[in-house]
Amino acid sequence: MSSRPKNGPPEAPEIEGSVHSIVFHNEENGYTIMQVETAKNGTVTVLGSLPAVIEGEQIRARGDWKDDRRFGRQFQAQHILAIAPNSTDGIRRFLASGLIDGIGKTYAKRIVEKFGTETFRVIEEESKKLEEVSGIGQARRVRIKDSWKRQKSVRDIMIFLHEHGLSTARALRLFKTYGEEATNVLRADPYRLAREIPGVGFKTADQIARQMGQADDSTQRISAGLLYVLEQAARQGHCALPRNKLVEEAVNILETTMEAVDRALGELVLGARIIIEDTDGEPLVFTTELHTAETEVAERLHQLMAREVTLPEVQPEQAIAWFERHHQLQLSEEQAETVIQATRHRFSVITGGPGVGKTTILNAILEILVTKKVEPVLCAPTGRAAKRLHESTGREALTIHRALEYQPEIGFTRNEDKPLVGDFFVIDEASMVDVELMAKLLDAIPEDGHVLLVGDVDQLPSVGPGSVLRDILDSGVAPVARLTRIYRQSETSRIVEAAHDVNEGTIPPLENTADADFFFIERGNPDAIRETLRHLVKERIPKGFNLDSRNDIQVLTPMNRQSLGTAELNSLLQETLNPPAELKFEIERFGSTFRAGDKVIQTRNNYEKEVFNGDIGHIAEITKEPSHVVVTFDGNQRVNYEPGELDELQLAYAITIHKSQGSEFPAVVIPLAGQQFVLLQRNLLYTGITRGRKLVILVGEKRALEMAVRNEKSSRRFTGLADRLASFSFS
Repeated sequence: MSSRPKNGPPEAPEIEGSVHSIVFHNEENGYTIMQVETAKNGTVTVLGSLPAVIEGEQIRARGDWKDDRRFGRQFQAQHILAIAPNSTDGIRRFLASGLIDGIGKTYAKRIVEKFGTETFRVIEEESKKLEEVSGIGQARRVRIKDSWKRQKSVRDIMIFLHEHGLSTARALRLFKTYGEEATNVLRADPYRLAREIPGVGFKTADQIARQMGQADDSTQRISAGLLYVLEQAARQGHCALPRNKLVEEAVNILETTMEAVDRALGELVLGARIIIEDTDGEPLVFTTELHTAETEVAERLHQLMAREVTLPEVQPEQAIAWFERHHQLQLSEEQAETVIQATRHRFSVITGGPGVGKTTILNAILEILVTKKVEPVLCAPTGRAAKRLHESTGREALTIHRALEYQPEIGFTRNEDKPLVGDFFVIDEASMVDVELMAKLLDAIPEDGHVLLVGDVDQLPSVGPGSVLRDILDSGVAPVARLTRIYRQSETSRIVEAAHDVNEGTIPPLENTADADFFFIERGNPDAIRETLRHLVKERIPKGFNLDSRNDIQVLTPMNRQSLGTAELNSLLQETLNPPAELKFEIERFGSTFRAGDKVIQTRNNYEKEVFNGDIGHIAEITKEPSHVVVTFDGNQRVNYEPGELDELQLAYAITIHKSQGSEFPAVVIPLAGQQFVLLQRNLLYTGITRGRKLVILVGEKRALEMAVRNEKSSRRFTGLADRLASFSFS
């Protein structure tokens, strides 16, 4: 007889049983192979997707039987439901799995012997009874109760998210953020997932929301979409978007009407989530946070420049002569004027490319002021930039976050109410400082403080939103020293010459000589570029220049995707420089394989671990039980990562030029090809070349080099800072 119901297709086969052993489980996508003991079919191999699985757990699966040539008869499940085990043997094995803190094999046996099939109910509802079991006192009982509660919440979240297409690792992040309220939070506002959980985008949150019944034209959905568009713009460096551009992108992404978007915009303005500001051209739409940051930067700079200078008076001729005698050198007229200018203004800027004497000028300013009992404070945006500032001046230099005494969960503890201590504040690599960080820094400058920004305005702007240094220069309100002359100590460096050539729109000389430090190796296609690059990093540079492949050579590329992007190049260089070995542990997460010894880069600020976007380190250790990864960063700082946190790391044999800002490397190799045309820009190439200290090698197509040099149009950033500054009246 047929099993087909009268009005529908045949029901899929279903099995139920206890998980005997787990053959394979991928935490990312939940794919599982397990041996299941069933009453009807005996021990069965089940293949399917399950967010979390424990030996001894009961499962109910629906799917189809398949015959595999190698592995025999298997059950391929389309849907698996995990339920608590109901037999004493299943309960004992479940508890003995190590999932619950405080219970191992011995205590699992004792607890189940005492409470039998009532064990789970006792742990959840009458945990005090656990103290009746030999060896369990109050402390262990509390550990068991708390761990049981936590694991139950985590598993509920994992199952909820897995049903909506999210990985187990993301579920663990979700639990860490929201605790036991995670599923309730998401049911109330699934778009919080996109706003607050790293690695989860609006589209995923929108998919969950719509599956949960969110109407396509609901104000909550469209408002979330508008904020998403602004957030994506901020990731590209914009502080705002023109109103028409924002509306157009939101209509496209949300597949809704302009009228619905206009209504949601009005709601966001009323709720103080966004600010629409009229300009000479089109109205700009800011998130409240970025509008506040811009306004604070403008107001703080206005206040600084409106105050009188209180530094001790410096006699120009005497001070410059003293410094020259002390260092047995002679400053040019341009350099001497820049030194004196910095001592005569409450706020000023020094900008210029490599080899123009910024370090010499800064040392002269600091030494002259220190002799007059002025207390300097030196800081930079990144750890590497702060280290370089310390090495070039011989003085303590901090990251801006450390200077402002950032604390996780609290934020910056130095502010207007508790200002920094010092007289003269130097911010190096100022082009890297985004508008939000600059607002926090200026807020903490004491009332009698003086500020000097030092940076190269022609480099790429900050990774974060804003173009603070350029906006200050464009506003025309601040004293600025633009240094252009290359000085004697740099004239022999072809790296410096090439950088300035590129910055001026000229293709640098490409003839390669044996004693040069800048080379162009022409290759006609991406495959040839990849092979040459691999050979350079593994053999030619280490042998020819006595440099270490992993520690001294950095591949910089304009993009993340395609065959010359970071993903493909990292795979190639990992295989070349750190291949798998029998005793070398590795772990796969978020689409990447991390191996002991790998070079890695931190991809977002983690204030709790005190590692920041762009910090480069090496994997010192990988352990399996429990799984964690130890990374050693500069200064032998050891940082632990749980598997679910590895989306904060990427391989760093090759990194983007954007990520290299503020860093210098002994040797830099840059691939250039037509496939990168969207990103081939003058300031990008210029920034890449200036990252190399001893050696820079460009490998690729000559037409791509020409394209980059000629493309002066860097992506315009939508900001309002220059106009805000210019609108103030300075005396």
